Amino acid sequence: MNIGVVVIGRNEGERLRRCLESINTLNEVAIVYVDSGSSDGSVELANSKQVTVVELDLSTPFSAARARNEGFTYLLKNHPEIQYVQFIDGDCTLAPGWLDAAADTLKVQTHCAAVVGHLQESNPAASVYNRLCALEWKSPAGEMTNYGALGGISMMRSEVFKKLGGFDPNVIAGEDSELGVRMALAGFKVIKIDHPMGMHDANMLHFSQWWKRAVRGGHAIGQRAFLNGQSSVMDCVRERRSAWFWGIGVPALILLALVPTSGWSLLLLAGYPVLGARVYRYRMGRDDSRQDALLYAFFIILGKFAEGIGLLKFYINRMRARYEIIEYK
Repeated sequence: MNIGVVVIGRNEGERLRRCLESINTLNEVAIVYVDSGSSDGSVELANSKQVTVVELDLSTPFSAARARNEGFTYLLKNHPEIQYVQFIDGDCTLAPGWLDAAADTLKVQTHCAAVVGHLQESNPAASVYNRLCALEWKSPAGEMTNYGALGGISMMRSEVFKKLGGFDPNVIAGEDSELGVRMALAGFKVIKIDHPMGMHDANMLHFSQWWKRAVRGGHAIGQRAFLNGQSSVMDCVRERRSAWFWGIGVPALILLALVPTSGWSLLLLAGYPVLGARVYRYRMGRDDSRQDALLYAFFIILGKFAEGIGLLKFYINRMRARYEIIEYK
């Protein structure tokens, strides 16, 4: 046995059942489920599937990074022969053949630290927010030059994971991308292969869920730029600058200058359609439909305000030296 699987979750309900069943039907692998204080019977469900359960200590703040690290530690302690570990969230299912395809890639690509495949949204028609997730997952196969795009659902080489110290438990959002950046800085590759990896169930049906997720993204931008923005990769420096400018700077300038300029500062709002047009052209260049490109552009603009709030949350959390997860489900 050289493949292990770490599943993390918190109150995923029926989605966790589908997740565990997708793994059990694929391969004989070591599986551990790490639970972050669920109250919906997730632990009992995992036990009924004969899956080992690790329950996180409630006295320490939860984070996906912490959960994945503890799952990895358990696997390697009990199965030291494991060479590759598949990380997956409880709201996802693995595609048939993915574990073998990913492991074969890591065997051949010896300088590859992590491999991902095509992720699809299970119900993109349920809401515009699910549709946005489906558009986010679209990207071509090949070596990933944007290491910060590494997602939490991926197979990683155990040796490299240990060498780099795993996920940073203090990173409450974007911890997967932050590890991808450290992989790049250590000289390793991240590859996306042309193979289905799994299905994701965003289950975002309300604007408030999308907004919290966007705020979470702003927090991730701030924290990642703080950690690795000074490196050669300059992680999230451009994204942080954009969030500051469009999400905080321009709105603040409009409001502060509103009375002194007799309302002429409102003309600065014209910058947002210009930004949207740039995003629209970019998405059209990625073969999106016009409707999808317009949808994506609109929410990118709206998301700047949420990201600005997320940035402010990061700086507040940094001053408090305490980071707590931002849940949107």
